[in-house]
Amino acid sequence: MHTTDVPKAERFGWWRDLLLKDLAPTHIDSPHREDFRASSAALELGPVKVSVLSFPPLASVRTARLVRRADPELWELGYLAGGIMVLDQARNHAQVTAGDLLLYDTSQPVRMRVTQGGRLTILHLPKSSVPVPDRSMRELLSRRLPAQGTGSLLAGFLQGLAGAQWSGWEAERLGAAAVHLASAFLGGLADRADLLPPETRQSVLLRRVKDFIEAHLSDPELTPQTIADAHHISVRYLHHLFRPEQRTVAALVRELRLDRCRTDLARPGRAGHPVAAIGARWGFTDPAVFNRAFKEAYGMPPGAYRRSLGAFRAPADRS
Repeated sequence: MHTTDVPKAERFGWWRDLLLKDLAPTHIDSPHREDFRASSAALELGPVKVSVLSFPPLASVRTARLVRRADPELWELGYLAGGIMVLDQARNHAQVTAGDLLLYDTSQPVRMRVTQGGRLTILHLPKSSVPVPDRSMRELLSRRLPAQGTGSLLAGFLQGLAGAQWSGWEAERLGAAAVHLASAFLGGLADRADLLPPETRQSVLLRRVKDFIEAHLSDPELTPQTIADAHHISVRYLHHLFRPEQRTVAALVRELRLDRCRTDLARPGRAGHPVAAIGARWGFTDPAVFNRAFKEAYGMPPGAYRRSLGAFRAPADRS
């Protein structure tokens, strides 16, 4: 929802009221209140909520009085996609810039000042959902948290949520994934990763493995052994990670490769590329193996599939 949808004189108050439906009570002001151009979106993801905000320079204050009036008991984990934010809480002071993560606590007074137009995604984490001691979390308040390692995965995940629509079942799974990623990130920063449940660590590692697989699909040497080696785990443990997926690592690699091949075969821009070359592009070095795998997955050989779309007809594509 964007403020340009309402009359100019009402924009600031409308956006502020909309925002406070999702955030803990806070005093907000801006030098741009006469023509306030901002947007706000709220996502319900099962156990958590996510707010996606854009706004001009502004200042917000959550006082001790407002904390006493209402406290949802949340850790607010934000990703700043644009702008500069100055944050003060728990005697900590930080300047956060685009590409950083930040953390603040709804149970304590906090001051925030955005000196340039900002784009902020906030993951509202119930304190009971984060298996890191409060004393360790408090050490992270009002600090610049670079999006590195697990933080990079978390930042990309939060960015991917913005502007999308999810079904109820998808939202539940995405919310659970958000909690796992956030817990792993915060636990690692607090140097208490050993306190995280095994399922959280496994969830983060599984996501890393899947990202690695997608990034290396074109490599014909992509095997369970090379995947395990890249993540410093045994092949046996790699298969253990995939047990809840109800498919093997090799099956996932084959499925993703075939999907990429099918997409390329349907693209008019690749109509001049031989079928075998498209298979090789995605790791199928043996044309016969590619033909068999494609037919098993989609009911016809790749050449026949391409011809059925009317994209290309040539003797080289008889399969």
